[in-house]
Amino acid sequence: MTKYLKWIVGIPLLLVFVLFAHYTLPGRDVVRIVGTDVKRMDIGSSSWFWAAPDAGTNKNWTRDVRFVNTVWPNGEPRVYRNEDTDWGWPPYFKFDSSNVTAQAQDLAKKNGEVWVAITHYGWRIKLFTIFPNVISITEVAEPNVLLIPWFNIAFFLILAGLAYLIYRAVKTFKENRIDPVVENVDGFMDDVGENVDQAREQAQKHASAATSGFRRWFKRWFG
Repeated sequence: MTKYLKWIVGIPLLLVFVLFAHYTLPGRDVVRIVGTDVKRMDIGSSSWFWAAPDAGTNKNWTRDVRFVNTVWPNGEPRVYRNEDTDWGWPPYFKFDSSNVTAQAQDLAKKNGEVWVAITHYGWRIKLFTIFPNVISITEVAEPNVLLIPWFNIAFFLILAGLAYLIYRAVKTFKENRIDPVVENVDGFMDDVGENVDQAREQAQKHASAATSGFRRWFKRWFG
C-alpha cells in the first residue's frame, strides 16, 4: 500500500513541477516579426497568465497591452504579448516593454527576411486568450540556427545538486539521529517481550507446581 501511495502522491507532484517549470523557464523561438499591436484588453479569469502593466502605471484589469506579431518559418502565425514583469513572478525583472516594441518595429521594417530568436515564457492557449510574454529579441542568421538552452541546463543541474545535497543531509540525519533511537526502541520492546515471556513461563511453572502439590495433599488426606 505504501508503494502505491508514493506513486499516487508523487506523480501529481511531479506533473505540477514539470508544468510550472515549463511555463516559468525561458524558451526561445526562431520567428520573423511582421508587426506590432496595442490592444485594449479586459483581463478576466485568466489573470494569472498575464503580467503587470508598465512599471509605475495603474494596475487596472482593463488596460492597453502590447503585442508582437510573428510567423514561424513554415508561415504559421505566432503572437506574443509584451508586458513588464516588474518585481513580480516570474522574476525576469522586465521594465522595458516599450523598448522591446521599438526593437520589434525596427526589425519588422527591415528589407528581406529577418529572423529573430524571441526569448519568452508562458504558453499560447487560444481557448483562453493566453499569450507567451516576450523577454528579449535577438537577431539570428537563419531560421535553422541551433539554440542551446544554457540557462535551463544550468538551472536543472543546480536543482539536481541541491536535491542531492538535501537527500544526503536527510539520510545522514536519519542514520545519526533517527535510526539509533528506533533501534533502541526496538531493543527495548524486544527486551520487554522476552521478559514477558520469561515471566509467563515462570508463572506457568509456579502454577503447575502449586496444582501438583494440591493434588498430592488432597490424595494423601482423602485418598
